[in-house]
Amino acid sequence: MILTKLFVEIDDFYKSFEPEYHKSLLSEGKVKRRRSTTLSKSEIMTIVVFFHMSKFRTFKDYYIRYVQKSLKSAFPALVSYQRFVELMPRVMVPLFAFMQQRRLGPITGISFIDSTTIKVCHIKREKQNRVFAGLAAKGRTTMGWFYGFKLHLVINEKGEILSFFFTPGNSSDQDEKVIDHL
Repeated sequence: MILTKLFVEIDDFYKSFEPEYHKSLLSEGKVKRRRSTTLSKSEIMTIVVFFHMSKFRTFKDYYIRYVQKSLKSAFPALVSYQRFVELMPRVMVPLFAFMQQRRLGPITGISFIDSTTIKVCHIKREKQNRVFAGLAAKGRTTMGWFYGFKLHLVINEKGEILSFFFTPGNSSDQDEKVIDHL
């Protein structure tokens, strides 16, 4: 029941999001193929979001032990775990937009803020990285230097996400711009 409700909500969101998203993409003048997959993007997003609602600690266990065995009837066109991992990057932008639009947890007055690093590449290869040039930055944590981004999360006392924000790796957790955005 919860899975069906979640899928309908994600599917409705994606149907309105997709046309606007494709209008905003920059083109190089070449026609790019948009091949469809056996799983729709709404189904991929639903499986990813449902993982975060489950009690599984790793996505691989969740997908192999639960999705492929118990949810086969809900998703008849399931793909292998390896293929699903390859498809996940296709839904990251819509998934972030969905999460920004739909706050998962209620604001109860008690909130916790923390950040974590998202490494783009090894620190020794930072100058060679062209994909995130100008977006990612060199930063330092208690674990050492890294090149990438920081993900800032605000959660309530139940562990439900209230808000999140990405910044370059060199931004401070106490920066006013970060705190104001959250």
